[in-house]
Amino acid sequence: MSQPVTARSEGLRRAATGTGATIALAAVAVTATGTGAHADDQYTVRAGDTVSHIAARTRTSVAAIAQANSLGDASKIRIGQVLTIPSAGARAASTAPAPAAAPAPAAATYVVRAGDTVSHIAARSGTTVAAIVAANGLDARARITIGQTLTVPGAAAATSSAPAAPAAAAAPSGTYTVVKGDTVTSIAAKLGTTTATIVAANGLDARAFIRIGQTLTVPGTAPQAVGSTFAGRTYPDAVVAAANANLATLRAGGVPSKTAMQAKVAATARAMGVDASLAQAIAFQESGFNHAVVSPANAIGTMQVIPSSGAWASDLVGRRLDLLNPDDNVTAGVAILRALLRTAPDLPTAIAGYYQGAASVQRNGMFADTRRYVANVQTHMTRFG
Repeated sequence: MSQPVTARSEGLRRAATGTGATIALAAVAVTATGTGAHADDQYTVRAGDTVSHIAARTRTSVAAIAQANSLGDASKIRIGQVLTIPSAGARAASTAPAPAAAPAPAAATYVVRAGDTVSHIAARSGTTVAAIVAANGLDARARITIGQTLTVPGAAAATSSAPAAPAAAAAPSGTYTVVKGDTVTSIAAKLGTTTATIVAANGLDARAFIRIGQTLTVPGTAPQAVGSTFAGRTYPDAVVAAANANLATLRAGGVPSKTAMQAKVAATARAMGVDASLAQAIAFQESGFNHAVVSPANAIGTMQVIPSSGAWASDLVGRRLDLLNPDDNVTAGVAILRALLRTAPDLPTAIAGYYQGAASVQRNGMFADTRRYVANVQTHMTRFG
């Protein structure tokens, strides 16, 4: 138990940070407030911790923790060691400086597609769940329906199935290489365009027939990079760069279809003794079963696991998990969900822990967006039961 805890070498870009929409465990969470600087926090190192993991969950940086604790080598900390976590004010100054006052961005509109949730729309649009809920008068569950047109405050440039009016110059075109399980409809949904647009751009026949390995032109949908904000938080450049590198790797290698990913989630959950309807509901809420997604917090793939949590999941299953690998990604998410179910007092608390972090839920209770997340997941369970 006294062995130094060292950072794991992983085959993916590892920079990570915390988010209310990704998995995170075993770390102190700081309640986000609009107040000034607070007294420094103390954190006791636990098995599986790394400085990057602790920094992610306490919304600071590895450099700040290393400086505050005079760490000569930030990759070496020991179980039981008490670390000083720089105050919230210092974290805000170093990782997310407040911009100078500027006019509020105009609102955009977004047409809901199959698999969408308010949290995913907010992430893609660089706004918050609360802002979308308020602008559209949604209920506490943030329920939306396919085809519904939403007002998205502060996201005039957001890309969606309802793009803004085109400028005088034509939008750039992207390309997409067809992988097993793809259909023109699924590609259009993935890239935020329409089936008709892809059919016309590629001269496809009435059946919209495509083949594995075929390169399609997708007008106006050059592959998007991962942005720097999510749920009202802005993430460090290193984290966003790692997220973009991981997204590029996923896109380059191709990923299974959403149907195939859903099947993997259900089968893995059954094999690991977890309610398959719960695991599918979590995956649907996190990614819509889309493995080719990475959040600004570097949460990867179908189960939206950040690298530090992936390292912890590796310890849980006794082997190294590659979060870019579809099977390993699902295994990581289900392993962490299983651990939460074993330690939480009830199902809603376990679900909340997957989203907000178990330690944060225990310390702060469920945040408002967490309660909506839990309600959404429990609703989704009924469709997968």
